[in-house]
Amino acid sequence: MITLYGIKNCDTVKKARAWLEQHDVAYRFHDLRTDGLDAARLKGWAKAVGWETLLNTRGTTWRQLPDADKHDLNAASAIKLMLAHPTLIKRPVLENGTVVTVGFSATTYSNIALM
Repeated sequence: MITLYGIKNCDTVKKARAWLEQHDVAYRFHDLRTDGLDAARLKGWAKAVGWETLLNTRGTTWRQLPDADKHDLNAASAIKLMLAHPTLIKRPVLENGTVVTVGFSATTYSNIALM
């Protein structure tokens, strides 16, 4: 089963959901704000795609963090930040079995979701 992780009002998540629905792909939506996220899953994503790929450094949440939190990041500190602030996770995250992808690309989704 495909699970799409994101935040309801995120434009990129909306595009991903629309693509999945237009292609009749069954999926479950997991809202990171309301449903939360456990450390084990986040660590699994970081292992699969790299914590650098997961960490959204372009958003408002990142800009509002104290400078001390942004410096000397490593996997453990980045994961701790993302667990404390789920909006720091780049969206959407799509899981299909053991495959994990971050962001939305119609080509990537075709390769993953339609297999």
